[in-house]
Amino acid sequence: MTKKILIPLYNNEVAPRFDLSTDVLMAEYTDNGDYSERVVVLPQASSEDLCALATSGNVDIVICGGIGEEYYQYLIWKGITVLDDVTGPVDEIIHEMRHGRLTAGTNLYLLPPAE
Repeated sequence: MTKKILIPLYNNEVAPRFDLSTDVLMAEYTDNGDYSERVVVLPQASSEDLCALATSGNVDIVICGGIGEEYYQYLIWKGITVLDDVTGPVDEIIHEMRHGRLTAGTNLYLLPPAE
């Protein structure tokens, strides 16, 4: 099975706000381990353009920081899973996603608890 992911970027991290990102990572992976990615650069920051990119690109999952309720509900209505309030380096986020450990609210900058 193939999964398509959209992640608004801020440098090499998940953008803190969905509506302020012009760089977007479009990633695709399969159950057998195949993985590809590309960065799309939008002409301006726009929640509407990001939603259009997600729907026209047949994205399964949007991973983002903060997102307005209107856009969150729109993406859910379109059948796209939204994992919001996610922070961390994109490479680590993708790793966690591919291993089924990413959920809404994940913060990869938090240190593990001391033992």
